[in-house]
Amino acid sequence: MPCEEAAEATCETNAARINAIFFDIHLVSQLFYDSKDLPEIKLDPRYSFSDMLKIPDKIFAAYLFDCDGTIADSMPLHYKAWLKALSRWSGEFPLPLFYAWAGRPTKMIVALLNEKYGLSMPPDIIDREREEAYLESLHLIEPIDDILAHVNFGHGRIPMAVVSGSPRDSVIKTLNYLGILDRFELIVGAEDYSHGKPHPEPFLKAAAGLGVNPAECLVFEDADLGVESAIAAGMSWVKLPPPVF
Repeated sequence: MPCEEAAEATCETNAARINAIFFDIHLVSQLFYDSKDLPEIKLDPRYSFSDMLKIPDKIFAAYLFDCDGTIADSMPLHYKAWLKALSRWSGEFPLPLFYAWAGRPTKMIVALLNEKYGLSMPPDIIDREREEAYLESLHLIEPIDDILAHVNFGHGRIPMAVVSGSPRDSVIKTLNYLGILDRFELIVGAEDYSHGKPHPEPFLKAAAGLGVNPAECLVFEDADLGVESAIAAGMSWVKLPPPVF
């Protein structure tokens, strides 16, 4: 292929991969369903989509996606599940703290809550009950459409993985319900690594599993801890706009 044609083909491929420069995400509006006593969450108008979510202008070897709050509009459902699981232990979990700790495995969060509030809640029991409560609401989950567009576009064109702080089985059930499980070559769940986000291990494990250089991966995240993990892994990243309370 002549140099000019090769350059043009590269530009077209790159343009296709960044064709969704702006995301129109409605992360958490109208999300608590029947929980009228919970606070309304809105996107922060201070953030510009062009500043926050422009896809880096390069070609990547793999796309790595967080699941909850990134692919799936599931964070409010997870929060409701947390409140249900913690209720019989009189456990507290303020909404801003829930989002600040997004990406951490459940048992780690329980340990942190115990330390913060001087409690002795059993991590194993809360982990099980929280997961059961979440799965009961699985039928309410919707995808985040603009991320879904990237997933569908990348399928068959670029290796993709999901890297989550949730148990792998939970991630698989979420993706299967959304009908997109087959889009991903690899699922990395909480049981697949020793150090959760913001440690780089989850994303590095995904890159190794896909056989790609970490520096050639693009991470899609909604949580600060996830972005810190991606940066520590030496990867490029895109972060969805945060909720405000």
